[in-house]
Amino acid sequence: MSLTFTFDPPVTPDLRDGVLDLWTDVSNAGGSVGFVPPVTREDIRPELVRHMVGMAEGRTRLLVGHDETGQVAATAFLALNTHRLMTHWLWFYTVMVHPRHQGRGYGRDLMAAAADAARTVPGIEAIRLTCRGGLGLERFYESCGYKEVGRVPGAIRVAPGDDRDDVFMLLPLT
Repeated sequence: MSLTFTFDPPVTPDLRDGVLDLWTDVSNAGGSVGFVPPVTREDIRPELVRHMVGMAEGRTRLLVGHDETGQVAATAFLALNTHRLMTHWLWFYTVMVHPRHQGRGYGRDLMAAAADAARTVPGIEAIRLTCRGGLGLERFYESCGYKEVGRVPGAIRVAPGDDRDDVFMLLPLT
């Protein structure tokens, strides 16, 4: 089975709760999505609210992948630039595939669907994202067509004595 992707889905309580559950499960499985385990839904809720405020203001857009049972299984947030000199590219944030679905190619499907979604946004020529070094994420994103364009050594402190690089990746769309 594959995931069914929807760009800019209506925000319903089920969608909100599904994204919150996904983000919690991914974080607790060690995913690099802004938190360090263990976390609860309540730890993540304020960050999800910030993303949803961005959606309501038109600065952030959501791509969601549902599995065959209708559960939220993957997400990517697309954040538009508000700086007048940078409106030709956008950011991908909080790129997640549920741990129970990993190893099935859904991550690549999500990245392809997200790039396709970005191509529908007027004026967008490229996608930027960052990832936490030390996990092999750079290799995954490179296999999806991204190129490393920068790295800040030790910029992410996962725990005392565990600093990771912040890796900048770019995908030209044209």
